[in-house]
Amino acid sequence: MIGYRHPFPLRWNDNDQYSHMNNAVYYEAMDTAVNAWMIRYGGLDVSGPVIGVARATSCEFLASAAFPEPLEVDVAVARLGSTSITWDLAILREGAADRSAALALGKFTHVFVDREGGRPVPIPERIRAAVTERLDWR
Repeated sequence: MIGYRHPFPLRWNDNDQYSHMNNAVYYEAMDTAVNAWMIRYGGLDVSGPVIGVARATSCEFLASAAFPEPLEVDVAVARLGSTSITWDLAILREGAADRSAALALGKFTHVFVDREGGRPVPIPERIRAAVTERLDWR
């Protein structure tokens, strides 16, 4: 498998009053990485008739980061269903060798739905194929 690491350079406003990356930014990093991957490799059309919506998310915070550190989000798959994908995510300092140095570990479950009706639909075939061909499974 090729795997995928998405760069996430911190911005000045990502620090909170405690001088570290605000908890909400961890979720922004993970959501950005997953959607960038689906657009780039799975051909997701964010204006199209099928969209992925977050059904569930979680994050285990392990260590702090702060601007100006450059981070990366390691994207893998925990589960591939018929209408949903559960992403297995790790936020790392740029260049970290593996997930043992993770700053945070997270999961996002995206359910694919018809944009107009909001009802679950099968994962678009191009995204399913990209997941099975390109990503590590955890």
